[in-house]
Amino acid sequence: MQNRSMLRRTALACGIALLAAGSAFADTAYPNKPITMVIGYPPGGSTDLIGRMVGTELSTRLGQPVVIENLGGAGGAIGAQKVAKAAPDGYTIMVGANNELAIARLINKSVKYSIQDFTALGLVASQPMVLVASQKAGVKNTAEFITAVSKNPGKFSYGSSGVGTALHLAGELIKEQGKLDMAHVPYRGVAPLTTDLVGNNIEYGMFVLSSGLPQIQSGKVIALGTTEAKRSAVTPDIPALSENPTFKNVDLGSWFAMMGPANLPKPIQDKLKKALSDTLASADFRKKLAATGSTVMDQKIDPAKFINAEIAKYSKIVEFAKIED
Repeated sequence: MQNRSMLRRTALACGIALLAAGSAFADTAYPNKPITMVIGYPPGGSTDLIGRMVGTELSTRLGQPVVIENLGGAGGAIGAQKVAKAAPDGYTIMVGANNELAIARLINKSVKYSIQDFTALGLVASQPMVLVASQKAGVKNTAEFITAVSKNPGKFSYGSSGVGTALHLAGELIKEQGKLDMAHVPYRGVAPLTTDLVGNNIEYGMFVLSSGLPQIQSGKVIALGTTEAKRSAVTPDIPALSENPTFKNVDLGSWFAMMGPANLPKPIQDKLKKALSDTLASADFRKKLAATGSTVMDQKIDPAKFINAEIAKYSKIVEFAKIED
């Protein structure tokens, strides 16, 4: 009996050792098939553009295809939800933005996932948003904007690409900081907002810098200021709104992060993080990124802490503006 018991214990120990070895081998072999990168928006937007750039680099560095899956809807939340529910095996990841990672759950009760449902693999890039004026508005800088709106409460409107987007919340922060009375006009995307601004059908608008640059550079709209604390290195001639004392606390950017499902094994995390880190260190990649209006984010920043801080920041704006979708 003692010999049988010893044999059973030995067999069990061997089995556990084989399972552990198999798991370690699986992690070492990762990736051994294509990786799906979910983008929560249709092709052509800023998140899609940056996601595809990152995907191309990851494919080269990891030795497997990175297949982009555009899964638009609910401001990126549908795509994010798919990743949150995916198996934690490293074969489903995403490049997401602040809309779906920090804002969606604050304003939309149907969004069930939280930031705890993801593994933060790294911050990728950011770009400021920019407050612009139409030619009709007749203002050329931040001071003139403040004066015009303050003297005419309720007369002017600003447009964004939709309720609850980062652009909407940036506009509301500007209103709060300046104690300005302006109506918000939500558009179904950037294209119709651009049409109305250029056509002088609305006075002011919020753009992500890359979306607004063509109209700014052509002189069709006037750039009043960017929303990050400092001027963008991409557009050093456009002042930051915070340079005006009224908006000294305006510091919001449109940022992008690479995420996976919660509970990704550490060896898989490490491989993905290294591939991303090497990508972001590439001078060629940084040059391509600058052409989109974006800059690489400081890789010393802890991505999970950063996103949680952003959620807290946006929560205050949502409360002030009483935003619900």
